[in-house]
Amino acid sequence: MKITPYLTFDGQARDAFTLYQQVLGGNLEMMTFAQAPEPEHFPAEHRERIMHVCLTLGDFRLMASDTMPGDPACGGAPYEGIKGCSISLHPETITECERVFDGLAEGGQVIMPLEKTFWAERFGMFVDRFGVSWMVNCEPA
Repeated sequence: MKITPYLTFDGQARDAFTLYQQVLGGNLEMMTFAQAPEPEHFPAEHRERIMHVCLTLGDFRLMASDTMPGDPACGGAPYEGIKGCSISLHPETITECERVFDGLAEGGQVIMPLEKTFWAERFGMFVDRFGVSWMVNCEPA
């Protein structure tokens, strides 16, 4: 069994995943609501939102979509952001850890600066400019 984090955005999935691929690498697959078999089922002004996006890094995937305003999948309520979880990354070197942290945290809010801790060569936490919480952890060699 594999576990895959699935994020929901309010129109920022394309920009978020473009950044994630630039920083993390991997293979990016993206589909808009306009590309669905029956796009007329979706409001014309929202058809360029992302219906599904998947970033594949080796055996791991990060997936997402954009919600529609008033989406029943969100209880019909306004979008409230991504809450209650963090994506944890584990680069193998300090250099890679710093590059990933800096690249994803740019324009966001650093919660804990990347620094040496008693359990890791580097650890830091931030919320990126799209509202996604991240932890970056480089364990001792």
